[in-house]
Amino acid sequence: MAITDSQFSTLKASDQGRSTRLYRAAWRWHFYAGVFVIPFFLILAVTGMMMLWIAWIDGRDGEKTAVVPDGAPLAVSVQADAALAAVPDGKLVQYVAPRNDELAAIFRVDNADGAQMVVVDPYRGEVLEQFNRRSGWYDWADSMHGELRIGVTGDRMIEIAASLGIVLLATGLFLAWPRDGGMARAFIPDLRARGRQLFKSLHASIGAWIAIFLFFFLISGLSWAGVWGGKLVQAWSSFPAGKYGDIPLSEDIHASMNHGPKEVPWALEQTPMPASGSDKGSDGIDGPVDIDSIDAMARKIGYEGRYQMNLPSGAEGVWTLSRDSMNNDSVDPTSDRVVHIDQYSGKILADIRFEDYSLMGKAMAVGIALHMGTLGLWSVLANTLFCLSVIFLCLSGVIMWWKRRPAGQFRLAAPPLPADMPLWQGAVLVGLVVSLAFPMAGLTIATVLLFDWLVLSRLPALKRVLG
Repeated sequence: MAITDSQFSTLKASDQGRSTRLYRAAWRWHFYAGVFVIPFFLILAVTGMMMLWIAWIDGRDGEKTAVVPDGAPLAVSVQADAALAAVPDGKLVQYVAPRNDELAAIFRVDNADGAQMVVVDPYRGEVLEQFNRRSGWYDWADSMHGELRIGVTGDRMIEIAASLGIVLLATGLFLAWPRDGGMARAFIPDLRARGRQLFKSLHASIGAWIAIFLFFFLISGLSWAGVWGGKLVQAWSSFPAGKYGDIPLSEDIHASMNHGPKEVPWALEQTPMPASGSDKGSDGIDGPVDIDSIDAMARKIGYEGRYQMNLPSGAEGVWTLSRDSMNNDSVDPTSDRVVHIDQYSGKILADIRFEDYSLMGKAMAVGIALHMGTLGLWSVLANTLFCLSVIFLCLSGVIMWWKRRPAGQFRLAAPPLPADMPLWQGAVLVGLVVSLAFPMAGLTIATVLLFDWLVLSRLPALKRVLG
């Protein structure tokens, strides 16, 4: 049976109305997700750029302090003695080897006043600098970036923002996608537009350009968060202790070597540490086991330039040698390596390399390096451009709201909810999937719906302000 022109026009109008209602529903979700997310995204972008450039220009821990080479460096033990002499009643905890011959060595020494970082000239044994550990601008920005400087509560707030960022990204792409063909139009702003329409065009185009990168940054950041990362993803992606063989294990996990910010490779944080005191392990050091012989062994087994040595802690503690891009030791995450050595026998208990990680562990080793911009100047510049784009998206979103809101009224002025929501079952399904995949987003969505039902529905004046 043929469709008449009148019937065709009716169907077309019905489809257009359905599409318009779906667009408005997506716009409403995008708006409310943005209300929560924008302040956090601004903080993340600004602190991210701070860390990028502080690490590139000055280093994160004093490791770019210059020295003038003078023959062969002194023994590491002599350098360590100089560091210990600078900190009364101090205990040596860590040694960070210089990246090259023209840079200073760094020692971490703890005492009753906390952890001190002591910068030592490796040729003359002179203390060049001393400061409280994690007290610089990089560390301030790192703490703000990861937990808003308020601990676990801040971590959860950042995780909620990143989780809702997935919703923001999905709805934003839906809103920006051209309805009348020509995919390229999504990536090309209309510079002839003026006022709110110009900001809308720039907002949509820049969002389309960085969408895949934003998704990557959100997922890699969430993998470090306390709930989605620590409870769901990291737990089944960690290096399995069974790969150690039959060596004894400590009750401590690798995360015990974190002191404040993350320092241990993601794939190892939840893996138990080996324990000293057995006859297990492969051939290692012949003779006394001390800081000099451990350093010599590190060089012998392939550690070049900057690497980190953690001294044994307690009777079961081990010497730990590590080199990874996350800690700015190298620019190649595939060269990550952690070696544990028995403090008594000098035998190698474990030699863990990038190829030993799970698939997710490998992805995170590379992903964290990309996220942190530790792959060289190109990654610093690329991440800076990305951060500036995120800042523009946040500010342009606020500007568009400001230009759209009712003049002279103090209201959020959210996009109106469609009276006849099309495909509402699909919307519920999408919400359910997001809630299951990202629990903190699900908890937030449920809280908002409960607030709407219990509070807003009973307070019309408040609903008008927020609606």
